[in-house]
Amino acid sequence: MCNAQRVSEPVTPTGPGGAPDLVELARIVARQRAEMDRLRDQTATSAIVERAKGAVMALTGCSADAAGERLLQRAKAGRHTLLEECWITLGNLAPTPPGPGRAAGSAAPDTPDIEQPALAEVSAPDDVAAALGRLGQALVRVTTPQDLARCLLEHLAPDMGADAILIYARRPDGGLELIGHAGVDDDLAAQWCRVPPLTGIAALDALRAREPRWLEDLAADARRYLLIGDPPERWRSRAWLPVVTGGSADVCIGVLRGRAGAFTSRDRAHLRGLTGLCAGRLRAFDPPAERRPDADTDAVQALFEALPVAAMLLTPLRGAAGETEDFRVEAATTQVGDLLGRPGEKAAGRRLLEFRSALAAQPLWRGCLHVLATGEQYEGEPFAHEEVVAGVPELFTYTVRVAPLGDTLVVSWIRHGSSDRQEQRLADLQRLGNLGWASWNLTGRDASWSTQVFTLLGRDPARGPVGLTEMPELALPEDTPALTRAVGELVAEGRAFDVPFRVRTSGGIRHLRLAAEAVTDIHGRPVEVHGFVQDMTARRRAELALVESERAILTQHDVLQAERTLASRLQHALLPLANRPVHLAGLRVEVAYLPAQSGVHVGGDWFSAIELPEGDALLVVGDVAGHGVDAVATMAQLRFTAKGMVITGSSLTGALARLNTLLLHSRDTYATATMVLARYNPRDRRLVWAQAGHPPPLLLRNGEARYLHRPRGMLIGATATPVFEEAECRLEPGDRLILFTDGLVEHPPESIDRGMERLADAVATARTEGPASLGPLLARMLPDERRDDVCVVDVRVPVAPGSPVAPGSPGSPVAPVSPVDQGR
Repeated sequence: MCNAQRVSEPVTPTGPGGAPDLVELARIVARQRAEMDRLRDQTATSAIVERAKGAVMALTGCSADAAGERLLQRAKAGRHTLLEECWITLGNLAPTPPGPGRAAGSAAPDTPDIEQPALAEVSAPDDVAAALGRLGQALVRVTTPQDLARCLLEHLAPDMGADAILIYARRPDGGLELIGHAGVDDDLAAQWCRVPPLTGIAALDALRAREPRWLEDLAADARRYLLIGDPPERWRSRAWLPVVTGGSADVCIGVLRGRAGAFTSRDRAHLRGLTGLCAGRLRAFDPPAERRPDADTDAVQALFEALPVAAMLLTPLRGAAGETEDFRVEAATTQVGDLLGRPGEKAAGRRLLEFRSALAAQPLWRGCLHVLATGEQYEGEPFAHEEVVAGVPELFTYTVRVAPLGDTLVVSWIRHGSSDRQEQRLADLQRLGNLGWASWNLTGRDASWSTQVFTLLGRDPARGPVGLTEMPELALPEDTPALTRAVGELVAEGRAFDVPFRVRTSGGIRHLRLAAEAVTDIHGRPVEVHGFVQDMTARRRAELALVESERAILTQHDVLQAERTLASRLQHALLPLANRPVHLAGLRVEVAYLPAQSGVHVGGDWFSAIELPEGDALLVVGDVAGHGVDAVATMAQLRFTAKGMVITGSSLTGALARLNTLLLHSRDTYATATMVLARYNPRDRRLVWAQAGHPPPLLLRNGEARYLHRPRGMLIGATATPVFEEAECRLEPGDRLILFTDGLVEHPPESIDRGMERLADAVATARTEGPASLGPLLARMLPDERRDDVCVVDVRVPVAPGSPVAPGSPGSPVAPVSPVDQGR
């Protein structure tokens, strides 16, 4: 539709007595076709103009000339072509009832008897007016709503990027029926063919309000309306335009665009003008030509109604170029509607695509065209169809056939009988199970194979099957002895077998399985053998892949276990654990290290508790990110370097800064770590400490447990410009200080904050003061299975013999000194 009019070309006459060549003949044919198209368009245009003049004459009572003059005046005033004005007139017929003193049929020249175009149409830009003029001319060739949808898409696609057109008509129940579509696949059209009268349907909303609905915000529109599309994001902007005819709106046109964005004022004016033209076209559709009933037609229909199978007779409907555009259903049985998805509807007398538009994309349509082109009969693939028998739904299998009958086609649906269904099921079983049956007659020496067996063995069916004793010759030499022995035992003793073997085919080596059993006579001698051949290639490949995967897993497990053993030995060598508490600078120190129980890796947790040359105590806990030998090596590097730096006089923050630089320049590790460094002066019981992204120590004083205030500190190895600060507190006799790694308090899904709260409660309620008091605390805090290493340094400030309870009232605060910014 909307095709540009052909332009005839002049024909150069040939010389006297000369025969025109093929090019000249082609030009003559083209000119004649163009002339026929022009005459056809002229005739159709004249019919539309006459129909519009008749409408004006009927409403106003004026003469034909006056009606024509009135149409011309309105076209000029509205900047329309005459044909556009005719479409608008036919689409906006609104008869005015006679008023007082006015006789029916009399004209009132100054009273508008036909609704005028909307203001948007009158004030449309010049390019829109020209486009509507072209559309009005193209509508002359439109004969069905489906043609109209295709014509509108060809018109709007280049103009405003339209990607699909849907035309809905209101049904008597208030719902919608799709009468035309373009740019939409048949499956989606079938899905949205009928829309019930629901709320949230944009097309229904536009019809009720008789105003367009502009859907230009996909997210907001999806919340308000049920959007057509699979997925709905396929069209990101839409317009639903009611077609108002005679003051009512029963047809709605949808314009769907894949691009996002609003419709411009020009687009809206264009679409409003378009609906005015479409109103006239929809109202002026010629009804289908009535076919005169005759004896032959009645006889054919009566014959088809008496047929025991579903069938229909089709006559091709050809276009101007001779191509088949559709088929007219001359006669059909009552079952055809059910099989074509339109139960209860009669197909006779209707166009095939009008009856079921989705057929254009189905094999039946292509089969009909093939039969027309070649004259050969077509038979489709079997399909299942559900029917209700005695009130119970039951599936039946059908095959559709198309046969030529003169200039017509006979389409029939053959329902398979029970034996046919059994054969089909057997074929499906062989195909799905990738197997085939075989039988051998041992007395007559003949064999019978299914088609699938030839396929599995890679044997040409023209060569026929082989005997049972010859089957081992088809196998690879390595598998021949086992198969020969099994066949010999079955023939001699009737012993059934199930033997795997391999054959070489054009597609490579194939793993097969032959299972067979014998049928014996009254004397027990095997006389016939039944069996099947099954393709086990995929299963065998899966088994081999599984074995290879298991082997790789075992190898990897051994490697990981060896790594764990090495790392564990290295860790124990680097972190010797004392069997009893040690005394450092007047403190009693107890340490514990518990490796993770799950996984195959060893972590990088460590501790240090030493007495410095000046008599102070150095207390350290740390945790290197990662596991395995690399983590243990990094742990050792940090542990010994930190002790060396503090022993040689570095401050705590200075040591952390240098350790950060050390990790940043370790190109082979790129590790990070957290740690706490603490230095205790026994002379004034002063504890100075710093941290790098690590949980703070826990202090127990007078039965109250609280965490020390954390000074600033960053993860070691994370940045080249870290900031570290020191904090200070004074310890009192009887105080208990616990330094730990996060494995003690972090147990997913529990948060680390909750774990630290539990640790504080456990320490505050503990009653054990003697040696090995750390064990009960760990048993209370740790789950049965640990995912991470745990490292704890438990420090106690002893109470002097004969002294009263440690000074300080319960709840006395632990006052940190002002942080000192060092080691940047």
